[in-house]
Amino acid sequence: TVQRAGGGGLENTQLKKGLLDMLVLAMLERSDRYGFELVERVSRHVEIAERTIYPLLKRLRDSKLVTAYLQESTMGAPRKYYRLTDQGRRYLADAKTEWREMRAAIDRLLEEAESEQK
Repeated sequence: TVQRAGGGGLENTQLKKGLLDMLVLAMLERSDRYGFELVERVSRHVEIAERTIYPLLKRLRDSKLVTAYLQESTMGAPRKYYRLTDQGRRYLADAKTEWREMRAAIDRLLEEAESEQK
């Protein structure tokens, strides 16, 4: 976990919230998925608790970035699957562009700071 100045980790910041939104939408870009599957896939790379994903998915639904539907499961109760909407696809494309621009700017700034230290 990344640490901020003054202590606490990154887990509760707006940055991580926005990044998790983008990561979940990216996971839905190629195929519909159910909540626990999203937790498993995202948590391979970023720390995320199962209790975090469902409010996030509700917020994405309320924002019309995803829709949800029930599908029968061979392993018990029907599962709620989430699907990216056209609006969600546009939002994701913009978020990816913004992320890449920000990442490039941060990398340049870090490189500049490192070169000044030499």
